[in-house]
Amino acid sequence: MALDEALLDWHSEGSMPPIIRFYEWNPATLSIGYFQQAERDINLQAVKDQNLGFVRRPTGGRAVLHDQELTYSIIVSENYPDMPETVTEAYRVLSEGLLLGFRKLGLDAYFSVPETQESLADLKKPKSAVCFDAPSWYELVVEGKKVAGSAQTRQKGVILQHGAILLELDEDLLLSLFRFATPEAKEKMRLKLPEKAVAMNRLASTPFTIEQCVKAFSEGFEEALDIDLVPYELTAEQLHYVKQLEQSKYLTDEWNFKK
Repeated sequence: MALDEALLDWHSEGSMPPIIRFYEWNPATLSIGYFQQAERDINLQAVKDQNLGFVRRPTGGRAVLHDQELTYSIIVSENYPDMPETVTEAYRVLSEGLLLGFRKLGLDAYFSVPETQESLADLKKPKSAVCFDAPSWYELVVEGKKVAGSAQTRQKGVILQHGAILLELDEDLLLSLFRFATPEAKEKMRLKLPEKAVAMNRLASTPFTIEQCVKAFSEGFEEALDIDLVPYELTAEQLHYVKQLEQSKYLTDEWNFKK
């Protein structure tokens, strides 16, 4: 999270071009959205007992367990050529690369668009703190189930969009990390989750590898955004800046439990 924010800062200053990056998490980590209330929504003792990381994202949205997945982030100026002004449409443009990536992997992915008033109401007022409870506008679904979840923020004239692409999903572990009003509410969510979300490897006869996914989604973003991706190495000075930001913000209780 510190690196994503640092990339946003550098791009806003003009010292770095637009960035697309892929990463994983070690240890597995529960991230909560910027506006979520950690104490209210999350079973923090369960997070600790299972040796998971915990962090608040700079982006909105609901909690995500980053475990067996590939995470991506995009950092690009709001005034980038042909970038829509509205959040929803910019989200669609930036997510087009994900759509093509899934299709390159042989999955029949498509964008979710609310088709009923009930679906639209769910987007405006989510029923739970769990990200994969339901897809949002223009998130990716396969066979009607959410397969990737993304979030976005805009700061200093720059868009940061990042998200989780599920390779596997441990529903029991995920649900153990949330507070529910009653045991019945938790059981209802346990039964509903497999109907709402699906991991990529459950849709394929042979498990996908991280390398395979990075290649497919990289090519997807290149085609969708009409760009050529080139490798970028951070300098020692840049890495030091990221470490300082991690220590002063993303590792602090003041940031992670401020709401």
